[in-house]
Amino acid sequence: MHISLIGIPMDLGADRRGVDMGPSAIRYADLTEKLQALGHDVDNLDSIPVAEPETREPGDPRLKYLAQIVPAIKALADRVEERLAAGSLPIVLGGDHSIALGSISGAARARGKIGVIWFDAHGDFNTSETSPSGNIHGMILAALCGYGDPRLVHAAGAGPQLDASRVVIVGARDIDTGEREVLRQAGAHVRTMSDIDRLGIGAVTHEAIALATSGTEYLHVSFDMDVVDPTEAPGVGTPVPGGITYREAHLAMELVAESGKLGSLDLVEVNPILDRESRTAHLATELALSALGKRIF
Repeated sequence: MHISLIGIPMDLGADRRGVDMGPSAIRYADLTEKLQALGHDVDNLDSIPVAEPETREPGDPRLKYLAQIVPAIKALADRVEERLAAGSLPIVLGGDHSIALGSISGAARARGKIGVIWFDAHGDFNTSETSPSGNIHGMILAALCGYGDPRLVHAAGAGPQLDASRVVIVGARDIDTGEREVLRQAGAHVRTMSDIDRLGIGAVTHEAIALATSGTEYLHVSFDMDVVDPTEAPGVGTPVPGGITYREAHLAMELVAESGKLGSLDLVEVNPILDRESRTAHLATELALSALGKRIF
């Protein structure tokens, strides 16, 4: 397989600084070399330029840094679309989760109907009206499905980019009240930690793959490292106790690989400032390997 690594050092979508160093931390954890050891060809591409928050004003407190986020999103969407057209599988390294607006828009432009599994402790289905913080990383999945400010919905092309019936959030355990109502209105699938506790990560992941790829063979996986319990992934900006375990995370990615439908992948919200001994960055690298075919035996 031919793989393109695309970094986007975005930390404008969240309140806590440091996640802009995530792409470098994941690359430093030998992602390129380990993917090559699996037999893949890897292009380690330059990162997408992103404005620094110290040099900008946040603007509308309901949509912080919108004016700076949108150009970076457009550039990422163009890069992902171009790499898919060239026959490569893009792995996008964040950065906060706002980058998924670009990666998923680019995939949708290149492939049409796509499905998404959104591994995340949060729903990311707020709008500027429901968000308690105004942080755009919590609005991205809603925007992709056509909900929220038109400048986000149409940031990388005429939205919506996704059919909510092919969106599955896995591992949720912190959903805002207003966000919950938007999710119900949209009809996206939400599988919480309670579902994983009762059914097991294997059953939940199998179901998520089936739902996300209903009517399409293209699967995009957007993996926020805060879906993993903070004891295993301490280096994230918005940790929530009670997440999936190290082995559950690997099994989920192994099942994604076995499906044969993975077309693109995000690894986001790695914050080296908050990490311990680069554990979260190394775990992100290991999960990418599981998603791209690495097995225990």
